[in-house]
Amino acid sequence: MQEGNPGPALICPDDGTVVSHGELASAIHRLAGVLAGLGVQRGQRVAMVLPNGPEIVELLLAVAALGAIAAPMNPGYTEAEYRFYLSDLDPSLLLVQLGRGADVRAAAGGLPVADMTIQRQGPPVLSVSGVEASAERAFAAGTPEDVALLLHTSGTTKRPKQVPLLQRNLMASVRAIGAHYRLGEADVSYCAMPLFHVHGLIASTLAQLAAGGSVVTPRRLTPRRYWQQVGAYGVTWVSASPTIHRELVEHGTAAAPSIRFVRSCSSALSPSLMERLEKIYEAPVLEAYGMTEASHQMTSNPLPPQRHQPGSVGIPAGAQVRIVDKTGRDVPPGQAGEVAVRGPGLTPGYLNDPQANAESFFDGWFRTGDSGKFCDGYLRLEGRIKELIIRGGENISPGEVEDVLKAHPAVADAVCFGIDDEKYGQVVGAAVVLKGETDSAQLRERCRGSLADFKVPKVIHVVAEIPRTPTGKVQRNRIGAQLMGQG
Repeated sequence: MQEGNPGPALICPDDGTVVSHGELASAIHRLAGVLAGLGVQRGQRVAMVLPNGPEIVELLLAVAALGAIAAPMNPGYTEAEYRFYLSDLDPSLLLVQLGRGADVRAAAGGLPVADMTIQRQGPPVLSVSGVEASAERAFAAGTPEDVALLLHTSGTTKRPKQVPLLQRNLMASVRAIGAHYRLGEADVSYCAMPLFHVHGLIASTLAQLAAGGSVVTPRRLTPRRYWQQVGAYGVTWVSASPTIHRELVEHGTAAAPSIRFVRSCSSALSPSLMERLEKIYEAPVLEAYGMTEASHQMTSNPLPPQRHQPGSVGIPAGAQVRIVDKTGRDVPPGQAGEVAVRGPGLTPGYLNDPQANAESFFDGWFRTGDSGKFCDGYLRLEGRIKELIIRGGENISPGEVEDVLKAHPAVADAVCFGIDDEKYGQVVGAAVVLKGETDSAQLRERCRGSLADFKVPKVIHVVAEIPRTPTGKVQRNRIGAQLMGQG
């Protein structure tokens, strides 16, 4: 942290809290001492169920400062989910906002719990059983080789895997993001993503803090307040998933002259939404590609004057990237294969999961599980390999079909998936959320105008919503199985 920088580091627009860079450095050191006083030692895990805002940033950095491991969790989990994750994490302490978190408290059992109380000014206060934890204990500072974060992968069909990220992994990613977008002290980031995931924490927050600028960290994201806050605080860039970007522009917009670029990551950005965002912001919209295992960013479209391409996740920007076959050999140029990455942000491996490590890592490279190819130096993703639809030997990218459906003016959202078929092996299915008048037959006809016949969905379900993970990712196979099971 930039202790000598008097400028604002964290801004909470909900209550006017402003934490300068110097105050942030002091808060981190003080909270690390308090956590040490509560018995937290180097290498031990601290689970957190906290809302967005300056406090979770201060506490995450405080845990890292003493060489312990932060394990932030989604406040929206159920009690059963918390039981699984807490059992898997085996933390020495659980941090929960005072008066909140009934489900995680019920799941905690005999685990020590410290309550976090938000202060209008100054760092949060920790207390145990109603008694403030004010005693600070000296501690040895964490090192680059210490694990800083322990996060779970989403897990679609298998047990979620634990991903340890070292302090040096995070710093490598932070520096790469800052350099790629030319972040500086004059920049103001808006954190629209959850801080319990790498997108919001590393890209929106830590990368900007390391560059010396400011981060606007609302406790609750609402479209109307978002546009007001962007103008009020002179926000220069915002990063979010396409789902959140769409929500922010669906309910009215406002001029945002301070914005110099908009970033999209965590799931595929449709060219139609990209075009719409660029018209609204009057700024370049840069799609990026990241994964938890790589400490977030691996590729991104570049800033002008370099070109940014719709439908592409850009050029390497934080990792080396190859396109490989099943044996780990490079495929011929221009052909599709599995995206593999390596670099200083890459996790040392899944925790206690030798099978997953053997399947995912080879010669220092990580298999992402995504199919993609390079076109003129820009990476284009074709979807998760296990989600590719293979109809009569033809590979079909779900994202290609989804883009066509989303381009229809009556479609708000769409998902494409494979349906088992006796003749072809699989055929294409889809589900859409509507915002206007149309029906499945009209949508299929629209697809025929843009797609080869074998790519046209055999069936299109109209649904109220398409469930997604907190970072906006959609689990196509699971949704397809649920819909076909209902049918």
